[in-house]
Amino acid sequence: MNSQGDRATIRLLLADDQALVRGALAALLDLESDLSVVAEVGRGDEVVAAVLEHRPDVALLDVEMPGMDGIAATAALREAAPDTRVLIVTTFGRPGFLRKALHAGAGGFVVKDTPARQLADAVRRVHAGLRVVDPTLAADSLVSGESPLTERETQVLRAAHDGAPVAAIAGALFLSAGTVRNHLSSAMGKTGASTRAEAVRIAESNGWL
Repeated sequence: MNSQGDRATIRLLLADDQALVRGALAALLDLESDLSVVAEVGRGDEVVAAVLEHRPDVALLDVEMPGMDGIAATAALREAAPDTRVLIVTTFGRPGFLRKALHAGAGGFVVKDTPARQLADAVRRVHAGLRVVDPTLAADSLVSGESPLTERETQVLRAAHDGAPVAAIAGALFLSAGTVRNHLSSAMGKTGASTRAEAVRIAESNGWL
C-alpha cells in the first residue's frame, strides 16, 4: 500500500463478499501511485463502521452482498459519512440497479470487467466529484426506462419471490387474496410474463424489485 502520509493519495475501501475478487481489485488499485486501499470488508452491513474507522475518500461497493446490499449501503453512507464518495463496482450490470444506485447517492457505477486503468480513472473522477457511469449501462438504462409496476405490484412481486402462496402473500401485505391475484395478473401483463415466477425474474433482471 502507498504511504498514507502522501496528501495526494486517494484512500479506498473495498466491499465485496468474494475474497478473490476483492483481493484482485486491491492488488490492481494499489499499483497506482496515487491510490491506496486502506480497508476491505466482505459484508454490506460492515461498510459504514469500516468507513467511520478508516475514513476512506472513496468506497468501492459491490451490489449483492450479505447483510446489506451495496445500494442500501450507499444510502447509509450518504447519512453517516457524506464526505466519502461511492463507486459501485459490480458484476450485475442491470439498468435498474444503475438508477437505484445513483438515486441512493453513488458517484459512479461500473462493471467488474472494466480494465484496470479505466477503473483507476473512474475512482479519480468520482473522488473529484464527477459522475462516472458505464456507457453501455447508461444506454440500456435509457432504453429500459423506469419500472412500469405500481408500488403495490412491486410489493406483491417481492412477496411472491420465494413462491409463497397467494394466501400467505395476502396475509403478509394485509390484502385480500383477490386483490393479490389482481396485482399479480397486472404485473404479469406489464412484464409480458406468462407466470408469476417469470414476472419476478423479469422484474428482477431490470432492477425493478
